[in-house]
Amino acid sequence: MTEKVKVVTLGCEKNMVDSEIMAGLIHGRGFQLVDNKEDATVIIVNTCGFIDAAKEESVNTILDMAELKETANLKALIVSGCLTQRYKKQLLDEMPEIDGIVGTGDFDKINHIVDEALRGKRPVLVGNPVFNYDADLPRLVTTPRYTAYVKIAEGCDNACTFCSIPIMRGSFKSRSMDSIVAEVANLASQGVKEISLIAQDSTNYGTDLYDSFMLPTLLNKVSEVEGIEWVRLHYAYPGFFSDELIEVMATNPKVCKYIDMPLQHSEDSILKRMRRPGRQKDTRELVRKIRESIPDVALRTSLIVGFPGETEEDFENLKQFVRDVQFDRLGVFAYSKEDDTPAARLPNQVPDEVKEYRANAIMEIQREISNIRGGRRIGQEIDVLIERYDGRSDVYIGRSQFDAPEIDGEVFVSNGKLTIGELAKVRITHSYEFDLSGEVIA
Repeated sequence: MTEKVKVVTLGCEKNMVDSEIMAGLIHGRGFQLVDNKEDATVIIVNTCGFIDAAKEESVNTILDMAELKETANLKALIVSGCLTQRYKKQLLDEMPEIDGIVGTGDFDKINHIVDEALRGKRPVLVGNPVFNYDADLPRLVTTPRYTAYVKIAEGCDNACTFCSIPIMRGSFKSRSMDSIVAEVANLASQGVKEISLIAQDSTNYGTDLYDSFMLPTLLNKVSEVEGIEWVRLHYAYPGFFSDELIEVMATNPKVCKYIDMPLQHSEDSILKRMRRPGRQKDTRELVRKIRESIPDVALRTSLIVGFPGETEEDFENLKQFVRDVQFDRLGVFAYSKEDDTPAARLPNQVPDEVKEYRANAIMEIQREISNIRGGRRIGQEIDVLIERYDGRSDVYIGRSQFDAPEIDGEVFVSNGKLTIGELAKVRITHSYEFDLSGEVIA
């Protein structure tokens, strides 16, 4: 009997790409992929272990899936991803429900793990966490047919004191440019129009392979692939954001005028304890330069509040920084004390209730800013990638180049017959807190 396999993905887009490769390998092996967990004889949970909330979600999901051994058809439960790379021994000792484990650097061996688990051997394969897939590995894309993520590098060398990514994903390693462009060309041949390039630190791309910052060159090469309309960049490290990169983003019409640049904090004392390069004056100057060169740019950042030693004065200064810089999009996280990271050993840990209060306060400020920034789009004519149709309201819903999939706002479009997965020219007529609406330009 052909085994039926379900892959459950938790965490970030990078994890999703890993799951899509595992699905491609499983499909090539001849197993049947299923959506319904009750139908599955094998379930693979691709976990996230980045912060406490993600770890808790991963453990709860594993336990939920394990119940299907009693209530449905499940024969083997495999756990992969960041949690296994970081907590292999604990998972094996404390969760007998798990039938096999594979780490972040070995998921291309997933078929072997499944075979061994079905034989009752409880296989474990957790080695070097660094793995960069090549374009010839099979991949079953799970995003809508017009958009896909492409990893350009794995791991990270920045050693921020709060971050466990190097523990789970290893040191920074770029994929070859030829491999990335070949994968993009293959995705374009399947109808993909929007490519989101992702890495933990995309601006560092190429320094290990080519001894140079090669991201500007990569953006240009990817945009030359026939069929690609938008090239979107994620996780640009501010310390390596060069003038050449700004110029490419300003002048290449296919590169989205969208910059996702996690800053984590504004205050120099906090940035130093976080081991982040640069200081607030550098950030303000970089933002000024970007907006001067790319006037229509949408800037997104993420911040951490409640880092050890963050005083009330630090927090008040951070609020003022947010008001001053006026990011289009902003996400905020309460600091999570992670095992085996330097920040976990720092004195003056901030109480949880204070961290949560500070996170909510920053988001209240940002809501007003996002509303104001969105209002600037009223009257503009922009391209919108149409994603779905709401029959009850008789409107199409899509995204502009200024909005990334899943995390940013949407555009509600009326007055036209549109095609899902195609770009439409829209005149913006209204702005809401995070969303826009407009009419098709005939």
